[in-house]
Amino acid sequence: MPLPPETGSADTGVIHDIGYRGYTGPRLGRSYATRSLFTQSLRAAYGLGRSGKSKVLPMLVLGAAVAPAAIMVAITLVTKQDDLPVDYPQYLSVVGLVVSIFLASQAPVLFSRDLRHHTVPLYFSRPITRADYVRAKFAAMASAQLLLMVAPLLVLYAGALLGGLGLGHQTAHFLYGLAAAVLYALVPTSVAVVIAAATPRRGFGVAAIMGYLAVSTAVVGIVTGISRGVSSAVPDSAQWITLLSPGGLVESLTNELFDLGSGPERMHAPGALGVLVFTATAAAMVAGSYALLLRRYRSI
Repeated sequence: MPLPPETGSADTGVIHDIGYRGYTGPRLGRSYATRSLFTQSLRAAYGLGRSGKSKVLPMLVLGAAVAPAAIMVAITLVTKQDDLPVDYPQYLSVVGLVVSIFLASQAPVLFSRDLRHHTVPLYFSRPITRADYVRAKFAAMASAQLLLMVAPLLVLYAGALLGGLGLGHQTAHFLYGLAAAVLYALVPTSVAVVIAAATPRRGFGVAAIMGYLAVSTAVVGIVTGISRGVSSAVPDSAQWITLLSPGGLVESLTNELFDLGSGPERMHAPGALGVLVFTATAAAMVAGSYALLLRRYRSI
């Protein structure tokens, strides 16, 4: 016959109070979650919060963008020049290759890992929408680009003021440079993030972005070079080709709006019609790319 159960057997349960308590603090909503994703993505673009090797390329690119500005300031101060050797918006086109490298290498960082693993590196107490995700990532990459370009402009501006150059002239052209930086941070970036979001493979994204920027710039250079001939300026009929290149579009529009640049190599939007068309094209590229990014994430 079966034995009766022993008193105090192992089946007896015991409840332990280990101190867990319910959360009674404020519950922040989607907007806070979106801002957190933006901050995390902006830091990730510069390798912050990631491994040491992830910081190498962004910091090298930042140094490469700022170092020429510091050298130009030093030369201006030593030689006691009346103005900087390069205007603020033109400096951004000078370091355009450096900016393109940063964009091509870091835009996939913000998108490819999430696409490949179907996760984000944050825990959300409130769910965010796909539109929130796109908004945060787009803004983070554009802000990272803007910071990269504003840093050397600040070096140039501070050096010009320390050198006793005209405050009014330098401030006006510094503002021109900021306007150009905003355009560079929006137009090329908008195209790059769409390409980066098209593939979960970071290497493919880097190659595709760099290839598009390089090929479009090369096509513009070849066509304008042929149309210019030996020594004449680029005719207005050939200036329209810069619409094919995001960087060339911004440079031409900025030069025409602020009456910058000189010489036969000067690129500009041809006349009032050109300004209208170039502005509309820039706006269409940004809005269209954002719409394509939203559509991409609605299908994921």
